[in-house]
Amino acid sequence: MSKPVKQIHLAAHFPGVNNSTVWSDPAAGSQIDFSSFTHFARTAERAKFDFLFLAEGLRLREQNGEIYDLDVVGRPDTFTVLSALAAVTDKLGLAGTVNSTFNEPYEVARQFASLDHLSAGRAAWNVVTSWDEFTGQNFRRGGYLAQEDRYERAKQFLAAAWELFDSWHGDEIVADKESGLFLAHPDPGGFDHHVREFDISGHFNVPRGPQGRPVIFQAGDSDEGREFAASAADAIFTRHGTFESGQAFYADVKGRLARYGRSPDELKILPGVTFALGDTDADAREKAALIRRQQVSGQTAIRLLEQLWNRDLSSYDPDGPLPAEDPVPGENTVARGRASVRMHRDPLATAARWRAVAEAKNLSIRDLIIEVTGRQTFIGSPATVAAALNDFVQADASDGFILTPHLTPGGLDEFADTVVPLLQERGVFRAEYEGETLRDHLGLRKPAPATVSVSAGRTAAH
Repeated sequence: MSKPVKQIHLAAHFPGVNNSTVWSDPAAGSQIDFSSFTHFARTAERAKFDFLFLAEGLRLREQNGEIYDLDVVGRPDTFTVLSALAAVTDKLGLAGTVNSTFNEPYEVARQFASLDHLSAGRAAWNVVTSWDEFTGQNFRRGGYLAQEDRYERAKQFLAAAWELFDSWHGDEIVADKESGLFLAHPDPGGFDHHVREFDISGHFNVPRGPQGRPVIFQAGDSDEGREFAASAADAIFTRHGTFESGQAFYADVKGRLARYGRSPDELKILPGVTFALGDTDADAREKAALIRRQQVSGQTAIRLLEQLWNRDLSSYDPDGPLPAEDPVPGENTVARGRASVRMHRDPLATAARWRAVAEAKNLSIRDLIIEVTGRQTFIGSPATVAAALNDFVQADASDGFILTPHLTPGGLDEFADTVVPLLQERGVFRAEYEGETLRDHLGLRKPAPATVSVSAGRTAAH
C-alpha cells in the first residue's frame, strides 16, 4: 500500500536586522516600520501560508562591551506588532516568541487569549527560555537559571497558562436587553495553581478563545527541549534544515509522542530555512554566493569568530588565517546576549573542526565563516526548489518549512509568485484556505479544557 501524499505547511519568519539579512541591499526596507510588517504579512497571506512568525529580543546584544551594531535598529514588542497585523490580515496565523523565564503566566495568557479573540483564532505562542544573566538584568527576576531549571520553569509556566486558558467555561453570551439580565453566559471559573515557580489564584478575565488555546510552538534542540515539545507543543521551530539531520530529528521527536498518549499528527515539525532563486540552477547558485558575501562582511566574520573563540579578535585580518591560539573555555566574556554562543557546546572541538575545513579548502576567516554558517538551504530555479521542498516533506524530514528571506520586506515575493504555484500544481499545497483558525491550517484539533478549575463566585449582572 502506497504512502499517502503529505500536504506541505509553509510559514514566513519576518527577518530583523542581523547577519541573515542583507540590510545594505538597495531593495531592503525598514525592519520596524509597520509598512514592512504589512507588506510581508500580506505576501504570506496571498500565498496561503499557514502563519507569520516573529522572534523576540528582550535586550540589545553586546560584543566586546559595545552594543552589537546591527541591533541598534530596535526590536519592537511582539504582541504590539501581531495585534496590529490581526487588523490587516484575515486568515494568516500570527505566531510570536514570548519568554517563559522573565514573564508571568497570567499576563502572557491574557495577552495570547486577547490576540486569539482579536484575530478570530489565529494566535500562536513560541515558548522559549532565556539562558543568560545578561538578559535578566532588565527584569526583577535577574540571575542565571541552569538549563534543567529553565525547562522546569517553562513546563510549570505552560501548565499554569493552560489552567488559565481553560478556567473560563463556555463560549457564548446571551443577553435579554429588555430585562437587562444575562440569560446565559460563560462561567469565569477560578484558578488555583501552587507549584514551586508559581503561587497564583484568582479568576481569569478573558473568555476562552476561538482555538481554546493558542497553538504552542517550541524551539529548543536539547534532549530536555525535545521532551518538552513531545509532551506539550503543537509544533517545533527547528534548525535541522538538511535532509539527513531533518530525518533524524523528525524520527526522534515523533518517536517520543506515544509516551504522552499523542499521535504523530499532533506535532508539526517545521525547520527554519532560507532560499535563493534564479532563472536556472546556475543563476541561483551565483546569487546565493553573492548573498552570503553580503551577509558576512569582514567585520561580521570577526564578530562571529569571536563568539566561538571567546576573546577579542579585532586585530585579526578577516582575509587572513584563523588564530593560532585556542578558544577561551568557560563562561562567555565577549558576546553577551548572543544566542549563537549556545550552539558551541564544545568550543575546542568546534575550533578543531573549523581549522580542518579551513586548511583543506585554503579558506580565510571570512571564507570559513561563510562556509560554516551557510544560510541558503534551498538553492535553484523555482522548479528545483519546489521539487526539493516536496521531497523533503514526503521523506519525513519535516512537515513543512518556516522561510526566512534575506530581504525585508519584499524577500518573500518571488517565492510566493514562482514556487508556491508549482507546489499547488503538484497538489501538495493549498490553493485556498479551508478553515478559519491557525489550528485549521495546521490540521490540529481544538483542545478540550484540560480540567475543571475552581468554581467562581459571581453576583448578578444588571
